Amino acid sequence: MILDLDIGNTLSKWRLKDADSSEIRSRGAVWTREEWRPGADIPDLDVVEAVRISSVARKAVLEETVALLHHRVGTVHVARSTAEALGVTNGYEEPGKLGVDRWMGALAGYQLAGGCCAVDCGSAITVDFVLPGGRHLGGYILPGLRLMKESLKLGTRNVAIDPDSEAEELLEPGRRTVEAVNHGIYMAAVSAVNRIYSEVCDQQGVALPMMLTGGDARVVSRGIQVPHTVWPDMVYGGLEACFPLTAAERAGRMSGAPRVPAPVALEKIRAALAFSMLL
Repeated sequence: MILDLDIGNTLSKWRLKDADSSEIRSRGAVWTREEWRPGADIPDLDVVEAVRISSVARKAVLEETVALLHHRVGTVHVARSTAEALGVTNGYEEPGKLGVDRWMGALAGYQLAGGCCAVDCGSAITVDFVLPGGRHLGGYILPGLRLMKESLKLGTRNVAIDPDSEAEELLEPGRRTVEAVNHGIYMAAVSAVNRIYSEVCDQQGVALPMMLTGGDARVVSRGIQVPHTVWPDMVYGGLEACFPLTAAERAGRMSGAPRVPAPVALEKIRAALAFSMLL
């Protein structure tokens, strides 16, 4: 089995993948601050042959995790943000300071679509652009839905936005405080992502396919105005592309990769952007 780890600031997500069939056998998540002990929510390391890790947690958390795994598993691969990989040139002035989860998402999106807008809706909402040809432009970091809610200190932090809510409902004025907060932060998030996408596509003269991942991707997706897809395993896709261990991965197939959405015509993006600027 292959264990893929996506260690975030809040949650550490994992999945077990069959090394022979390339099928996903199980998956789960634990709080990043919890100690890594195989049990009900953590896979049995005795069945793991290799581990691939993407981590944005504190350096000490990564070092402790790697040290533990080295005692139990033969091969441990740790992803790093580099100046170039898989045909993509990192847009950061200091490439190593780009969050490795963003780098994995950008690499996965490029392998799948040959140019993309990668949006990760987690504790923060990040938006990264890779042009056809592989030039990563850099990106944007916004507060995530939960972080925006916590900043208001109105006692609504534990009332989540229903991911099945219709976008039209979430964009209406709230009639209770919790609704006003949820609808306000939703409006802020989706408006920012829509505007960022339109501005960058206009500046670069290209309409890029958009891919969303992260815990709040499904709810943010409902307010996105351009064709897009939700890819829960996008960071894992970057790990697969960087460290291919199965026959399917070596052939360029990433598990759970969605159909690439055909982007709307650039002329329509520009027309909508021009109209919004008149309002």
